[in-house]
Amino acid sequence: MNREQTSRLLQQHGAVMVLGLLVIVGSLAFDSFATPANAASVVVSSSFLAIIAIGMTFVIISGGIDLSVGSLFVLGGVLAAYGSRHGLLAALLLPLAVCGIVGLLQGLVIARTGMAPFIVTLAGLLGVRGLMLAISDEGATTYLVEDRTFAALGQNELLGLSYPVYVTIALALAAMVLLQRTGFGQNVYAIGGNEQAAALMGVPVARTKVYVYVMSGLLAGLAGALNAARLSSGVTILGIGLELDAIAAVVIGGTLLTGGAGGISGSVAGVLLLGVIQSIINQVGSLTSAFQQVVSGAFLALVVVAQRLLSKAQRLT
Repeated sequence: MNREQTSRLLQQHGAVMVLGLLVIVGSLAFDSFATPANAASVVVSSSFLAIIAIGMTFVIISGGIDLSVGSLFVLGGVLAAYGSRHGLLAALLLPLAVCGIVGLLQGLVIARTGMAPFIVTLAGLLGVRGLMLAISDEGATTYLVEDRTFAALGQNELLGLSYPVYVTIALALAAMVLLQRTGFGQNVYAIGGNEQAAALMGVPVARTKVYVYVMSGLLAGLAGALNAARLSSGVTILGIGLELDAIAAVVIGGTLLTGGAGGISGSVAGVLLLGVIQSIINQVGSLTSAFQQVVSGAFLALVVVAQRLLSKAQRLT
Protein backbone atom coordinates (compact mmCIF):
# COMPACT_ATOMS: atom_id res chain seq x y z
CA MET A 1 0.00 0.00 0.00
CA ASN A 2 1.53 3.32 -1.07
CA ARG A 3 1.47 6.60 0.81
CA GLU A 4 -1.56 7.99 -1.03
CA GLN A 5 -3.66 4.89 -0.35
CA THR A 6 -2.67 4.92 3.32
CA SER A 7 -3.60 8.60 3.66
CA ARG A 8 -6.97 8.03 2.00
CA LEU A 9 -7.67 5.00 4.20
CA LEU A 10 -6.91 6.93 7.38
CA GLN A 11 -9.04 9.88 6.26
CA GLN A 12 -12.05 7.76 5.35
CA HIS A 13 -11.92 5.11 8.08
CA GLY A 14 -9.89 6.71 10.88
CA ALA A 15 -13.02 7.25 13.00
CA VAL A 16 -13.90 3.56 12.83
CA MET A 17 -10.36 2.63 13.88
CA VAL A 18 -10.36 5.03 16.83
CA LEU A 19 -13.87 3.90 17.80
CA GLY A 20 -12.71 0.28 17.92
CA LEU A 21 -9.65 1.26 19.97
CA LEU A 22 -11.73 3.20 22.50
CA VAL A 23 -14.19 0.31 22.85
CA ILE A 24 -11.30 -2.04 23.61
CA VAL A 25 -9.77 0.39 26.12
CA GLY A 26 -13.10 1.04 27.80
CA SER A 27 -13.85 -2.68 28.01
CA LEU A 28 -10.49 -3.39 29.66
CA ALA A 29 -10.63 -0.42 32.03
CA PHE A 30 -14.24 -0.62 33.25
CA ASP A 31 -16.22 -3.74 34.07
CA SER A 32 -19.58 -2.07 33.42
CA PHE A 33 -18.58 -0.61 30.04
CA ALA A 34 -18.78 -3.73 27.86
CA THR A 35 -22.26 -4.72 29.03
CA PRO A 36 -25.33 -5.07 26.81
CA ALA A 37 -27.16 -2.43 28.85
CA ASN A 38 -24.40 0.17 28.42
CA ALA A 39 -23.98 -0.62 24.72
CA ALA A 40 -27.73 -0.25 24.18
CA SER A 41 -27.71 3.05 26.08
CA VAL A 42 -24.94 4.47 23.88
CA VAL A 43 -26.61 3.32 20.66
CA VAL A 44 -30.08 4.58 21.59
CA SER A 45 -28.89 7.98 22.82
CA SER A 46 -26.74 8.38 19.69
CA SER A 47 -29.52 7.51 17.23
CA PHE A 48 -31.12 10.97 17.22
CA LEU A 49 -27.82 12.77 16.59
CA ALA A 50 -27.02 10.20 13.90
CA ILE A 51 -30.21 11.04 11.99
CA ILE A 52 -29.24 14.72 12.02
CA ALA A 53 -25.65 13.87 11.04
CA ILE A 54 -26.87 11.98 7.96
CA GLY A 55 -28.44 15.14 6.60
CA MET A 56 -25.45 17.22 7.67
CA THR A 57 -23.15 14.89 5.74
CA PHE A 58 -24.89 15.72 2.46
CA VAL A 59 -24.75 19.43 3.26
CA ILE A 60 -21.04 19.48 4.13
CA ILE A 61 -20.03 17.28 1.18
CA SER A 62 -21.79 19.81 -1.07
CA GLY A 63 -19.58 22.54 0.41
CA GLY A 64 -22.23 24.01 2.73
CA ILE A 65 -23.10 24.07 6.41
CA ASP A 66 -26.39 23.97 8.30
CA LEU A 67 -26.47 25.68 11.69
CA SER A 68 -30.26 25.47 12.00
CA VAL A 69 -30.54 21.74 12.73
CA GLY A 70 -30.44 22.12 16.52
CA SER A 71 -33.36 24.54 16.45
CA LEU A 72 -35.20 22.37 13.93
CA PHE A 73 -34.70 19.39 16.22
CA VAL A 74 -36.40 21.06 19.18
CA LEU A 75 -39.09 22.60 16.94
CA GLY A 76 -39.79 19.16 15.47
CA GLY A 77 -40.25 17.76 18.96
CA VAL A 78 -42.64 20.52 20.03
CA LEU A 79 -44.69 20.24 16.83
CA ALA A 80 -44.82 16.44 17.10
CA ALA A 81 -46.11 16.59 20.66
CA TYR A 82 -48.62 19.28 19.67
CA GLY A 83 -49.78 17.31 16.64
CA SER A 84 -50.09 14.06 18.60
CA ARG A 85 -53.46 15.22 19.96
CA HIS A 86 -54.74 14.64 16.42
CA GLY A 87 -53.19 11.20 15.97
CA LEU A 88 -50.07 9.48 14.67
CA LEU A 89 -50.06 11.00 11.18
CA ALA A 90 -50.34 14.56 12.49
CA ALA A 91 -47.56 13.91 14.99
CA LEU A 92 -45.23 12.82 12.18
CA LEU A 93 -46.34 14.98 9.26
CA LEU A 94 -46.57 18.34 11.07
CA PRO A 95 -42.88 18.52 12.11
CA LEU A 96 -41.73 17.07 8.79
CA ALA A 97 -43.76 19.62 6.81
CA VAL A 98 -42.64 22.66 8.82
CA CYS A 99 -38.97 21.63 9.10
CA GLY A 100 -38.91 20.64 5.43
CA ILE A 101 -40.27 24.07 4.45
CA VAL A 102 -37.58 25.76 6.54
CA GLY A 103 -34.94 23.68 4.78
CA LEU A 104 -36.50 24.54 1.42
CA LEU A 105 -36.44 28.28 2.14
CA GLN A 106 -32.84 28.16 3.30
CA GLY A 107 -31.82 26.12 0.28
CA LEU A 108 -33.54 28.52 -2.11
CA VAL A 109 -31.86 31.54 -0.55
CA ILE A 110 -28.43 29.89 -0.64
CA ALA A 111 -28.82 28.51 -4.17
CA ARG A 112 -30.50 31.51 -5.81
CA THR A 113 -28.73 34.43 -4.13
CA GLY A 114 -25.28 32.96 -3.55
CA MET A 115 -25.34 34.00 0.10
CA ALA A 116 -23.02 32.14 2.46
CA PRO A 117 -24.70 29.08 4.02
CA PHE A 118 -23.23 30.06 7.39
CA ILE A 119 -25.16 33.34 7.42
CA VAL A 120 -28.41 31.94 6.02
CA THR A 121 -28.57 29.00 8.40
CA LEU A 122 -27.48 31.13 11.35
CA ALA A 123 -30.53 33.27 10.63
CA GLY A 124 -32.51 30.04 10.43
CA LEU A 125 -31.17 28.94 13.81
CA LEU A 126 -32.41 32.15 15.44
CA GLY A 127 -35.68 32.32 13.54
CA VAL A 128 -36.66 28.70 14.16
CA ARG A 129 -35.79 28.98 17.84
CA GLY A 130 -38.01 32.06 18.03
CA LEU A 131 -40.84 30.21 16.28
CA MET A 132 -40.56 27.37 18.78
CA LEU A 133 -40.72 29.82 21.70
CA ALA A 134 -43.76 31.51 20.18
CA ILE A 135 -45.55 28.15 19.84
CA SER A 136 -44.67 27.14 23.41
CA ASP A 137 -45.44 30.49 25.11
CA GLU A 138 -41.77 31.38 25.59
CA GLY A 139 -41.06 27.82 26.65
CA ALA A 140 -43.61 27.90 29.48
CA THR A 141 -45.91 25.36 27.80
CA THR A 142 -44.70 21.80 27.37
CA TYR A 143 -46.97 19.77 25.11
CA LEU A 144 -47.42 16.16 26.13
CA VAL A 145 -47.62 13.31 23.64
CA GLU A 146 -51.24 12.17 23.70
CA ASP A 147 -51.27 9.50 20.98
CA ARG A 148 -50.04 6.24 22.47
CA THR A 149 -49.16 4.74 19.09
CA PHE A 150 -46.81 7.64 18.43
CA ALA A 151 -45.30 7.33 21.92
CA ALA A 152 -44.72 3.64 21.29
CA LEU A 153 -42.68 4.56 18.21
CA GLY A 154 -40.06 6.11 20.47
CA GLN A 155 -40.34 3.82 23.50
CA ASN A 156 -41.04 0.26 22.38
CA GLU A 157 -38.09 -2.05 21.93
CA LEU A 158 -37.07 -4.84 19.61
CA LEU A 159 -34.16 -7.08 20.61
CA GLY A 160 -33.24 -4.65 23.38
CA LEU A 161 -33.10 -1.56 21.17
CA SER A 162 -35.83 1.07 20.75
CA TYR A 163 -37.40 1.68 17.35
CA PRO A 164 -35.48 4.94 16.62
CA VAL A 165 -32.30 2.85 16.35
CA TYR A 166 -33.81 0.79 13.54
CA VAL A 167 -35.11 3.95 11.87
CA THR A 168 -31.57 5.33 12.01
CA ILE A 169 -30.09 2.18 10.51
CA ALA A 170 -32.63 2.21 7.66
CA LEU A 171 -31.98 5.89 6.96
CA ALA A 172 -28.22 5.40 7.02
CA LEU A 173 -28.39 2.51 4.54
CA ALA A 174 -30.70 4.46 2.25
CA ALA A 175 -28.42 7.50 2.46
CA MET A 176 -25.37 5.39 1.57
CA VAL A 177 -27.09 4.14 -1.55
CA LEU A 178 -28.27 7.65 -2.44
CA LEU A 179 -24.83 9.16 -1.98
CA GLN A 180 -22.73 6.45 -3.58
CA ARG A 181 -24.98 4.83 -6.19
CA THR A 182 -27.09 7.60 -7.71
CA GLY A 183 -26.57 10.57 -9.96
CA PHE A 184 -27.79 12.87 -7.20
CA GLY A 185 -25.02 11.67 -4.89
CA GLN A 186 -22.39 12.19 -7.56
CA ASN A 187 -23.74 15.70 -8.13
CA VAL A 188 -23.33 16.44 -4.43
CA TYR A 189 -19.69 15.33 -4.56
CA ALA A 190 -19.07 17.30 -7.76
CA ILE A 191 -20.50 20.53 -6.33
CA GLY A 192 -18.44 20.20 -3.17
CA GLY A 193 -15.29 19.44 -5.12
CA ASN A 194 -15.55 22.34 -7.58
CA GLU A 195 -18.85 24.13 -8.01
CA GLN A 196 -17.83 26.04 -11.13
CA ALA A 197 -16.56 22.93 -12.87
CA ALA A 198 -19.73 21.06 -11.88
CA ALA A 199 -21.87 23.79 -13.42
CA LEU A 200 -19.87 23.63 -16.65
CA MET A 201 -20.43 19.87 -16.78
CA GLY A 202 -24.18 20.41 -16.64
CA VAL A 203 -24.73 19.51 -12.98
CA PRO A 204 -27.94 21.19 -11.67
CA VAL A 205 -26.09 23.06 -8.93
CA ALA A 206 -28.96 25.18 -7.58
CA ARG A 207 -31.46 22.33 -7.51
CA THR A 208 -29.02 19.97 -5.82
CA LYS A 209 -28.24 22.52 -3.12
CA VAL A 210 -31.93 23.02 -2.43
CA TYR A 211 -32.42 19.27 -2.12
CA VAL A 212 -29.62 18.80 0.44
CA TYR A 213 -30.99 21.55 2.70
CA VAL A 214 -34.51 20.16 2.44
CA MET A 215 -33.11 16.77 3.39
CA SER A 216 -31.25 18.25 6.33
CA GLY A 217 -34.39 20.01 7.56
CA LEU A 218 -36.55 16.90 7.20
CA LEU A 219 -34.10 14.68 9.07
CA ALA A 220 -33.65 17.19 11.90
CA GLY A 221 -37.44 17.43 12.25
CA LEU A 222 -37.77 13.64 12.20
CA ALA A 223 -35.11 13.27 14.90
CA GLY A 224 -36.95 15.80 17.04
CA ALA A 225 -40.27 14.00 16.54
CA LEU A 226 -38.80 10.62 17.50
CA ASN A 227 -37.17 12.16 20.56
CA ALA A 228 -40.51 13.66 21.59
CA ALA A 229 -42.09 10.21 21.27
CA ARG A 230 -39.33 8.79 23.44
CA LEU A 231 -39.77 11.48 26.14
CA SER A 232 -43.58 11.64 25.78
CA SER A 233 -43.35 15.43 25.54
CA GLY A 234 -42.01 18.25 23.41
CA VAL A 235 -39.25 19.52 25.69
CA THR A 236 -38.33 23.09 24.79
CA ILE A 237 -34.83 23.29 26.30
CA LEU A 238 -33.22 20.71 24.01
CA GLY A 239 -31.14 21.21 20.88
CA ILE A 240 -28.81 23.95 22.12
CA GLY A 241 -25.42 23.29 20.53
CA LEU A 242 -26.70 20.16 18.78
CA GLU A 243 -25.74 21.57 15.39
CA LEU A 244 -22.12 21.74 16.59
CA ASP A 245 -22.26 18.12 17.75
CA ALA A 246 -23.58 17.08 14.34
CA ILE A 247 -20.87 19.01 12.50
CA ALA A 248 -18.21 17.59 14.82
CA ALA A 249 -19.42 14.02 14.26
CA VAL A 250 -19.45 14.44 10.48
CA VAL A 251 -15.97 15.97 10.38
CA ILE A 252 -14.57 13.39 12.81
CA GLY A 253 -16.05 10.75 10.49
CA GLY A 254 -13.81 11.93 7.64
CA THR A 255 -15.98 14.42 5.73
CA LEU A 256 -13.94 17.45 4.73
CA LEU A 257 -15.30 20.84 5.77
CA THR A 258 -14.17 22.11 2.39
CA GLY A 259 -16.57 19.68 0.70
CA GLY A 260 -16.21 17.05 -2.00
CA ALA A 261 -15.25 14.09 0.21
CA GLY A 262 -16.88 12.05 2.94
CA GLY A 263 -19.45 9.36 3.58
CA ILE A 264 -22.36 8.26 5.73
CA SER A 265 -20.60 5.36 7.45
CA GLY A 266 -17.89 7.70 8.70
CA SER A 267 -20.45 10.13 10.08
CA VAL A 268 -22.27 7.34 11.94
CA ALA A 269 -18.91 6.21 13.34
CA GLY A 270 -18.24 9.80 14.41
CA VAL A 271 -21.55 9.94 16.26
CA LEU A 272 -20.84 6.64 18.02
CA LEU A 273 -17.34 7.84 18.86
CA LEU A 274 -18.76 10.89 20.65
CA GLY A 275 -21.20 8.61 22.47
CA VAL A 276 -18.44 6.23 23.55
CA ILE A 277 -16.33 9.14 24.82
CA GLN A 278 -19.29 10.30 26.91
CA SER A 279 -19.82 6.77 28.21
CA ILE A 280 -16.18 6.39 29.23
CA ILE A 281 -16.30 9.73 31.04
CA ASN A 282 -19.42 8.57 32.87
CA GLN A 283 -17.60 5.38 33.85
CA VAL A 284 -14.80 7.39 35.45
CA GLY A 285 -17.34 8.96 37.78
CA SER A 286 -15.16 11.78 39.08
CA LEU A 287 -15.50 13.76 35.84
CA THR A 288 -18.50 15.92 35.00
CA SER A 289 -20.41 15.75 31.73
CA ALA A 290 -18.89 19.11 30.77
CA PHE A 291 -15.54 17.34 30.42
CA GLN A 292 -16.98 15.50 27.43
CA GLN A 293 -17.19 18.80 25.56
CA VAL A 294 -13.52 19.47 26.31
CA VAL A 295 -12.47 16.04 25.06
CA SER A 296 -14.70 16.24 21.99
CA GLY A 297 -13.39 19.70 21.11
CA ALA A 298 -9.79 18.62 21.46
CA PHE A 299 -10.44 15.48 19.42
CA LEU A 300 -12.14 17.51 16.69
CA ALA A 301 -9.16 19.88 16.51
CA LEU A 302 -6.80 16.92 16.12
CA VAL A 303 -8.99 15.43 13.38
CA VAL A 304 -9.07 18.68 11.41
CA VAL A 305 -5.29 18.98 11.62
CA ALA A 306 -4.89 15.33 10.61
CA GLN A 307 -7.24 15.82 7.65
CA ARG A 308 -5.17 18.79 6.53
CA LEU A 309 -1.95 16.78 6.70
CA LEU A 310 -3.47 13.76 4.98
CA SER A 311 -4.87 15.89 2.18
CA LYS A 312 -1.48 17.48 1.68
CA ALA A 313 0.15 14.04 1.62
CA GLN A 314 -2.29 12.90 -1.10
CA ARG A 315 -1.50 15.94 -3.22
CA LEU A 316 2.24 15.33 -2.93
CA THR A 317 2.02 11.73 -4.18
